[in-house]
Amino acid sequence: MDDQPPGPLSLQPRERPRVDEHLDEEAQARRATPPQTAPPADAHSGVRSVLWLLLVLLVVAGLVGWVVLRGKEPAPTGRFQSSGPMPVGTAKAEKADMPIVLSALGTVSPLATVTVKTQIAGQLVEVAFKEGQLVNKGDLVAQIDPRPYQVALAQAEGQLARDQAILKNAELDLARYRTLVAQNSIARQTLDTQAALVQQHRGTVQADQAQVDTQKLNLTYCRIVAPISGRVGLRQVDPGNYAQTSDAGGIVVITQLQPISVIFTLPEDHLPAVQRRLKAGAALTVTAYDRTGATKLDTGTLQTLDNQIDTSTGTVKLRAVFDNKEQILFPNQFVNVRLLVDTVHGATTVPTAAIQRGSPGTFVYVVKSDDTVAAQKVTLGASDNQRVAVTKGLAPGEAVVTDGADRLKDGAKVRLLGAGRPPAAAGEQPRGQGGGPGRRSGE
Repeated sequence: MDDQPPGPLSLQPRERPRVDEHLDEEAQARRATPPQTAPPADAHSGVRSVLWLLLVLLVVAGLVGWVVLRGKEPAPTGRFQSSGPMPVGTAKAEKADMPIVLSALGTVSPLATVTVKTQIAGQLVEVAFKEGQLVNKGDLVAQIDPRPYQVALAQAEGQLARDQAILKNAELDLARYRTLVAQNSIARQTLDTQAALVQQHRGTVQADQAQVDTQKLNLTYCRIVAPISGRVGLRQVDPGNYAQTSDAGGIVVITQLQPISVIFTLPEDHLPAVQRRLKAGAALTVTAYDRTGATKLDTGTLQTLDNQIDTSTGTVKLRAVFDNKEQILFPNQFVNVRLLVDTVHGATTVPTAAIQRGSPGTFVYVVKSDDTVAAQKVTLGASDNQRVAVTKGLAPGEAVVTDGADRLKDGAKVRLLGAGRPPAAAGEQPRGQGGGPGRRSGE
């Protein structure tokens, strides 16, 4: 083969392979799936605007509904009412007798409680009471077997008869010896000895008589009777048992119920007023109420007070006595006590509900002629929990607010309700009509 000289290099471009032919299967699959189109940005903003608009519409609709419903409710009558006279209940200050009453807590205490015991030993043959019954002083309670003491009495009486006979013989001998001594027939010493012997026999007879009386007393003790009148409790021993004087429980306990007492305490500050009335000879009335303080149980009188003050509580004990005819008061019962110390006559009184307390002190709202109120400072006196005496700051006949005072202030305009409404003139519509029913005083 002939050597030919190398010619110039050929610079012709190579043919580029197609991209589709070199893609792998995964790329071809991905290309086969059409790409998802992302939502445009202005589409998001449009949805958000619609949501905010719906939210605003809901809030506006709620406010409109609340205003409509609020307009249908009655006008508020609370302390935040901005316009219109306040409806109030009133009462007039009146002159009346005001009792000075002290309240206390008390306990019913019987005047006497006796544990009935036997005074001799013996077999209990009879119990003559029913548990809980009322007995009178001297009624038979129980019976001890009397036969041993009857035998002892017969023996003592026999000894007494024997010694009385010996004494009688000695006294006859003494009379003979005196005659013989007067005749100088016997010695004076014999007479003296006989006189001493007579005295000795007389002492023996006296001892025998005492023994007879003792046995008679024992026979009396065999019959056990009630020492006081009252109610018997539960039986402590049954018939057939041997009763002894050392038995602690005894046979039964009797408690006196008529009369009965109540012991209560008062602060030492009230002691001078009570003592002053007692020294004047006044009979202070004491009323007992039940635990709630609403039901009256009985009325009695103050009997006495203790001789010293309890330093731990600063109180003194007092005792009141009640007849307890209905037997409502029961021993150890808890009661509320009201002691009437004195009565203030002609005091200016108002209902307790009219009294207000605040920064000015104790005051009342006085209703003026122009239907406005003025806060009037007052000084209080005695109270019976329903009315209170005003010693300073109020005159009889003035009208004070008893209901609705918590909504008032000095100078506020008011509308009178119930009993506090003044009488209307002829042809005039009474105030309060047409304005809706209002609360009556005290409701």
